[in-house]
Amino acid sequence: MSEPPIRAVIARVTPLQQNCTIVWCAKTKKAAIIDPGGEAPRLMKALEDHGLTLEKIWITHGHMDHAGAAQTIKDLTGVPIEGPHPDDQFWIDRIESSGKQYGIPDARSFTPDRWLHDGDKVTLGETEFEVFHCPGHTPGHVVFFHREARFAQVGDVLFKGSIGRTDFPRGNFNDLIEAITTKLWPLGDDVAFMPGHGEMSTFGFERKANPYVSDIALESSRIEPAEDLAPRPS
Repeated sequence: MSEPPIRAVIARVTPLQQNCTIVWCAKTKKAAIIDPGGEAPRLMKALEDHGLTLEKIWITHGHMDHAGAAQTIKDLTGVPIEGPHPDDQFWIDRIESSGKQYGIPDARSFTPDRWLHDGDKVTLGETEFEVFHCPGHTPGHVVFFHREARFAQVGDVLFKGSIGRTDFPRGNFNDLIEAITTKLWPLGDDVAFMPGHGEMSTFGFERKANPYVSDIALESSRIEPAEDLAPRPS
């Protein structure tokens, strides 16, 4: 069996238990931290423990629990911050005030070294990830997809058994459903994804069981952002 092109470990950070992913090129051991919401010293220790060299910081969207430690890690390492889409600038500008609200006073705003758009590619060592702009939870949310590994980091677009909230400023339920069904589902049922909160799942499982975006639910044409469904992660 061939060596997987990428490897990853997960660290749940901040009081909101956000899934920060450290992903690396198996061949070069060059790593990216995806969505460093907080606890920068712990994330730096994880890099050291796995013998990794940090090369990039990737951000799916501008919420504080996903991006609050990005600038601190950049200051420590000098690596570039890539993402999210520029439509999330207003969320990035709110990171420091949001951090104080949620008891994370070291959360910092930042300016990405590279904004990302639909169809972009980001490189890591000798590997490449595709970028999909998936608005709805936030207007500038992006997803990172490694085609060979059949792996996606979806942030707060999709969860095991749920979808991202759309009741935040500039959230849009219809945009979120369209992004999931037209951009994620065509990638294949076998794709495993890491959400921003909770457990991993596959697109195929969600197409069967997710009460918001399963094939049966969508075919019923009665999908609504209904209050009677389980609360979704932030």
